[in-house]
Amino acid sequence: MDFVSAPVLENSGTVFRAREQRLRVVYDANAGALLRYLRRLTYDQPESAEDLLQETMLRAWRKVDELPSGAESVRRWLFTVARNLTIDAVRARLARPSEFDWDDLTQFPMADDTLDRALTRRTVDDALRRLTPEHRAVLVHLYYRDAPVSEVAADMGVPHGTIRSRAFYALRTVREFLERDDTP
Repeated sequence: MDFVSAPVLENSGTVFRAREQRLRVVYDANAGALLRYLRRLTYDQPESAEDLLQETMLRAWRKVDELPSGAESVRRWLFTVARNLTIDAVRARLARPSEFDWDDLTQFPMADDTLDRALTRRTVDDALRRLTPEHRAVLVHLYYRDAPVSEVAADMGVPHGTIRSRAFYALRTVREFLERDDTP
């Protein structure tokens, strides 16, 4: 090692520690809320939510020097990245064939009410899968998370009116699907 590069290495250690400290602050301030958000988006699948949280934080680490200034701006950036990663994961999962054959539910001994709940959940899941990822995310936020429109708009980085519009069209699509599903 020559003497000219020594100060650069020392400075890069300082830069690394500063980046690490910034990411630690970002993680501590946002990880809990991000994990709750991702659990709702992944229908309460903890492993998927944790994987998506790790991937979100990895993206933040890679872009730590480019993160916006201000806690709220960073939070919005993180939630946008998390939402986009969730959408990508759903698309990837839907592109692969399901390992479980829903048509073969009769092989499981179930009480009638349990079967009804399973069929209802399947019907609702089918309806939600027909939505665009953006519409599905809005419904999950508003109805599963019970989040106000203003919070959903802030998390998704879009205007309030866009959230209301997406909710309207998503509910209309779900309603049409369910009405078609009820007809013999």
